[in-house]
Amino acid sequence: MINFELTDEQKQLRDMAHKFALNEIRPVAAECDREGKMPMEVFQKAFELGLMTEFIPEEYGGLGLGSLDTCIISEELAWGCSGISTSMAATGLALTPILIAGTDEQKKKFVQPFAEELKFASFCLTEPGAGSDASAIKTTAKREGDYYILNGRKCFITNGSYASQYTVFAMTDKSLGHRGISCFVVPRDLEGVSAGKKEDKLGQRASDTADVIFEDVKVPAENLLWNEGDGFKIAMMTLDRTRPSVAASAVGVARAAYEYALEYSKERVQFGTPIAMNQAINFMLADMLIGIETARLITWKAAWMADQGMRNTVEASIAKAYAGDLVMKITTDAVQIFGGYGYMKDYPVEKLMRDAKIFQIYEGTNQIQRLVIAKEILVRK
Repeated sequence: MINFELTDEQKQLRDMAHKFALNEIRPVAAECDREGKMPMEVFQKAFELGLMTEFIPEEYGGLGLGSLDTCIISEELAWGCSGISTSMAATGLALTPILIAGTDEQKKKFVQPFAEELKFASFCLTEPGAGSDASAIKTTAKREGDYYILNGRKCFITNGSYASQYTVFAMTDKSLGHRGISCFVVPRDLEGVSAGKKEDKLGQRASDTADVIFEDVKVPAENLLWNEGDGFKIAMMTLDRTRPSVAASAVGVARAAYEYALEYSKERVQFGTPIAMNQAINFMLADMLIGIETARLITWKAAWMADQGMRNTVEASIAKAYAGDLVMKITTDAVQIFGGYGYMKDYPVEKLMRDAKIFQIYEGTNQIQRLVIAKEILVRK
């Protein structure tokens, strides 16, 4: 029997996250967007409520919630501001490879501290010449005794300037292509680790995005996750788990845009009637709701599959691609419904439109999602 009813605990989670987004995130969202700053006081409050540690298993100090629970939270926080919520979620992205491939000792050392105090971590895969093509990464890790010597530069790294720990993907054997990629946990305080250029972005400006540079960094061999050459597999397994949460965040932004557009269209009067009563507008509103409900359903399915231990590669990619394209359309339509006012920073929808674009790009572009889906349906049995 299929049941779409949330449990009482999930409803409480949703209500708590929504209340936090309404009372703590939205009041500072415009200022943080304008100034490109991370609101540390908001993050501290979120941490104290468990909204930044919900994914960490209970034995390591977190709430031990599943992927579906995280999606429920992510939608509400992104409804408040996707820039702020992205900074919160990025730590989870960085710690997920450790939760997947780490030993108990590694989890205690590299995950548990994030449940004990507010810290940020970063997932370091993308490079200036290697985005969608992970096999093109140039960052190297060469074994020397009990250490790996790490050299390279990562770009577009969320929380890059603030992270105390990085999950880094590097080539240990270039001749093997993507099979030569390995994954390492790299503490920020190791000599040779530094943050570089901070990006000035179109949207999600309340999240920090920066280069991270590694110069002859001596990484202890025990910081390797699984074995040499397992990095690409770890990265793909990580993204299968985290893409539903990205999709849920896109749904949150789309929902915010829809709600603003709906309310405005009821109040804006032209030719003697609210514009919501014009078919051209109410059809747009109807399509918005159709898309939001549809995106949420595939997102929840992908997350549920992850919670059941099922392979969800196709569903996670569908959710990410569909929700990412949807949020761009809905926010653009919201600006259109607001008309000239929608183009002005005095109104909220222009920010939502700017924030939306990245959902089609990060954690694998939506074109890459389609390649993933095509490979799954055409190659795998």
